[in-house]
Amino acid sequence: MDEGGIAENVARAIAAAFDWSSPPDSRKAAVAYLDSIKSGDVRTLASTSLCLVRRDWSSEIRLHGFKMLQHLVRLRWDEFSTTERINFANLVIVELIPEMANPSEEWALKSQAAALAAEVVRREGVNLWQELLPSLGALCHKGPVEAELVAMILRWLPEDVTVHNEDLEGDRRRSLLRGLTESLPEILPLLYNLLEKHFGAAMSEASNQQLDLAKQHATTITAVLNAVNAYAEWAPVIDLAKYGLIHGCGFLLNSVEFRFHSCEFFKIVSQRKRVNDTSVAEYDSAMRNVFQILMNISRDFLCKSISGAAGIDEIEFELAECVCESMVALGSLNMQCIASDSSLISQYLQQMLGYFQHFKLALHFQALLFWLVLMRDGISKPKVSVQTIGSGPVEKERKGMSMHVSDDICAAMLDVSFQRMLRKNIPSGTTMPVTELELWSDEFVNKCDFSQYRSRLLDLIRLVASHRPVVAAARVSQRIETIIKSCHDTSPQALTLLESMQLGLETVLSAVFDGSADLRDDVMVPIQRLLEGLLQQLLSLGWTEPALAEILGHYLDALGPFLRSFPNGLGGVIDKLFQLLTSLPLTIQDQSPTGARHARFQICTSFIRIAKAAERSLLPHMKGIAETMARLQGEGRLLRGEHNLLGEAFLVMASSAGIQQQQEVLAWLLEPLSKQWTQLDWQNAYLSDPMGLTRLCSDTQFMWSIFHTVTFFEKALKRSGIKKTNIYLQPFSVAGDSSQCLHPMSPHLPWMLPPLLKLLHSIHSLWSQPVSQSLPPHLRAAMNMGHVEMASFLGEGAKMPKGQLSFADGSLIDMNREGYAEPNENDIRNWLKGIRESGYNVLGLSTTIGDCFFQCLDSSSVTLALMENIQSMGFRHIRQLVHLTIIPLVKSCPAQLWRNGLKSSYTLCFSTVSRLLVFHGQVFYMRVRQEFQIFSVIFLEWN
Repeated sequence: MDEGGIAENVARAIAAAFDWSSPPDSRKAAVAYLDSIKSGDVRTLASTSLCLVRRDWSSEIRLHGFKMLQHLVRLRWDEFSTTERINFANLVIVELIPEMANPSEEWALKSQAAALAAEVVRREGVNLWQELLPSLGALCHKGPVEAELVAMILRWLPEDVTVHNEDLEGDRRRSLLRGLTESLPEILPLLYNLLEKHFGAAMSEASNQQLDLAKQHATTITAVLNAVNAYAEWAPVIDLAKYGLIHGCGFLLNSVEFRFHSCEFFKIVSQRKRVNDTSVAEYDSAMRNVFQILMNISRDFLCKSISGAAGIDEIEFELAECVCESMVALGSLNMQCIASDSSLISQYLQQMLGYFQHFKLALHFQALLFWLVLMRDGISKPKVSVQTIGSGPVEKERKGMSMHVSDDICAAMLDVSFQRMLRKNIPSGTTMPVTELELWSDEFVNKCDFSQYRSRLLDLIRLVASHRPVVAAARVSQRIETIIKSCHDTSPQALTLLESMQLGLETVLSAVFDGSADLRDDVMVPIQRLLEGLLQQLLSLGWTEPALAEILGHYLDALGPFLRSFPNGLGGVIDKLFQLLTSLPLTIQDQSPTGARHARFQICTSFIRIAKAAERSLLPHMKGIAETMARLQGEGRLLRGEHNLLGEAFLVMASSAGIQQQQEVLAWLLEPLSKQWTQLDWQNAYLSDPMGLTRLCSDTQFMWSIFHTVTFFEKALKRSGIKKTNIYLQPFSVAGDSSQCLHPMSPHLPWMLPPLLKLLHSIHSLWSQPVSQSLPPHLRAAMNMGHVEMASFLGEGAKMPKGQLSFADGSLIDMNREGYAEPNENDIRNWLKGIRESGYNVLGLSTTIGDCFFQCLDSSSVTLALMENIQSMGFRHIRQLVHLTIIPLVKSCPAQLWRNGLKSSYTLCFSTVSRLLVFHGQVFYMRVRQEFQIFSVIFLEWN
């Protein structure tokens, strides 16, 4: 068949393949025919494709013809002879490209023709490029359309090199880059001249009302700017400046039609990094020019914003965002280029502060990234003892930056950060003067969510507080005082505002008093005065609403780092917390997250946070706290869960005082529990037969009392003794360590563990077949997974309601339950899960504090409690048991005891887990692979 006939067939196939109204079989046949042409004779493919790109065909067919030619050049070029390749290249460059230089041609077709020419150059290499460059230069002088095509070719070449192209091998890529680099003295001046020539021509034609010609020149300018941006990614910055492209693009920033393309150039250049070689001075000079160009644009925009945002349209805001992004990159990567120009640095920082303060969230967000980089990398925290500072250029530049970040700048950043920690607008009922800000919303398109954004704000607050502690203390105190005076109700907006500043206060104080630097007296004295004033104002508040009392408690515990250094106010804080606690009623049935019971719970946790932060400063107050706890408990004004939390706070206090103090505190806290825990009456009533737990779940108050006892055992083990690293990382314990017998919890294990093993044994028996069938329906239902636990087990996120704590797998329980209400199915489910997890933890932790666990328990009782019903237990249940108890027990077990009895018992556990993994398959293996691998290694090591 002749060339024309094949072209006709290919054209019909293209039309059929892209006609979605055609039958599927027809489209499939058309695609198969096109594939046969592309994989057939290369010369037929070339001649047919060249025929299809002529103007006789429709745009759709011509576009596909160009794609076929690109396929040929990219994948089948080597099938041509040398002469054929030269002829083909000349045909494309000399004949096809000039033919495309027609004002009526579609942009997509011209772009594909230019891409084809670039493909040919890539395949033939540097020699062809050197030969073609003069002819391309001559072609672009014929007119705006020809110049546009040349610019497109120039754009495609470096773009396909800098963007990874797997079709281009490393050697050819390097060769092409070398050729392009050697040609930069011709390419860059050509691009600048095209910009200058066609911009002038466009202005001239527009003034003469020759709009069609003006549009052609404008299209050429856009193509040239696209080419310039492709070279801006890799061409030396000094060459971009030398040949006028920085100046030219800076000029076009003022042009409405070309400002976005020009701004893209500066965004790319701003991300370039200085190379320490002989050209540093020229690079710095070029970058200073970039600084000045962008700062001139920013100055005009910021001044216009200050005078009134009403006159700024969305297009201007988009341009400002692009400019701001360029400024951020410039300052983050190239600030050293202007380090010697103090005036320019000051102006730049003021403009970046202006962006940070801007009401537009997008501009503020971009500036936030810059200030984080500057404060984190460019400024070191002040020290009392001035150490030797390196004399290198980097240290000098950092010192220079520190001089320009003034108190006023830091204060302004803090003010904005405090205001922007909200997602919603400031409540309308407040009288606090605030600037109208575009606060965060879910509609804001960005790569992070609000929690990540607020985390960055808090990071900036921390850095500023480290750099200017007095300023930070003053601004946070002033803001809190203003908010307290302006908020007179408990509306959600007011509470959100108060909560946000509690987080700000906590961040500031943790940064100021983090111990990384010894602050001088001239710094500490004003900080002390400011924070003591704030503390007195907080102590004077008479808030009795549960939500406000809870927030006030959090404000007081946020002052913990300050109270560690200045403990005089600790007594007042403790008294105030107890006052808040006793001012709230004992509303047992209240389930509201803003109710009194929840607020009391949170106030008790404030004692723990203060104990952690204040450390040894709280020791003189332990006796007073103990007396108050005893009095409140005796008067019936302290719930069991609240007593547990205060007891945990006591353990935290004692941990900083040494082993003896811990022993005394544990004896005081655990003695009342031991009297109930060791009684045989409840064990015989509830743990002696399989149905005993059914009776226990009917005695709700005692059921929850048992729960709080077990969870407190867990807290006591975690909070006492010498803090250890992850127990799984410790070497195997093959013999008892006498030093570990000094652990303050060791004397309590003999009375704690036997009833716990009985309780766990009874719970395990619920899953055995004979017992489970005889259980009441509500108890049998409680043994199944709830919705939250199921979602967690399946890997689905479940948001935890405020005021509830979660287990390791995400399931929830109210840790302050007292059990005065009739338990429902979910209560029993949470009780069972809570007892299991805390009980397993108690056993596992007990094995790590020495040989006391193995000395006070008979191995048969441990085996009976943990292993008797293991084959009836659910997979998730066994996973918990292995992870929390079996692994630490096997690791800590003395070798003699292992050989004498435990080895055969735990072989059952190992074989059961192995069988379950085989039965449930890969999905479940992925859930527990870490625990199972650890268990396997330890088990096999012992064997």
